[in-house]
Amino acid sequence: PLLDPLFPDCPVRNILERVGDKWSLLVMHELLLHAEPMRFSQLRRAIPDLSQKVLTSTLRTLETDGFLTRKVYAEVPPHTEYSLTPRGISFMEACRPMVQWALDHFAAILKDRQAVFRSQP
Repeated sequence: PLLDPLFPDCPVRNILERVGDKWSLLVMHELLLHAEPMRFSQLRRAIPDLSQKVLTSTLRTLETDGFLTRKVYAEVPPHTEYSLTPRGISFMEACRPMVQWALDHFAAILKDRQAVFRSQP
């Protein structure tokens, strides 16, 4: 749906539902890391556990919401490139502290997880 049926006026629910899935942030992060637009195949290689079908769906959602642009080249064979829009860049700038936090705390969180799993029967 275009809007959350129970809370259509809530920006937090309606925007974060679209970008808070498992893949959207990773796709936008990859696009931000590259100075140049990325082809579909480059994104697939950059996120190898992301299926072609889910990548296609994720890219469509991000394009629909104005986070990225898609440029199709009518060549033989045709190819498509993706890049972040100013909205996508702005969103990723807002996410930068969260991404850095994850990088900074990942090792400690893994250590805590391992301790919990080792203590379980």
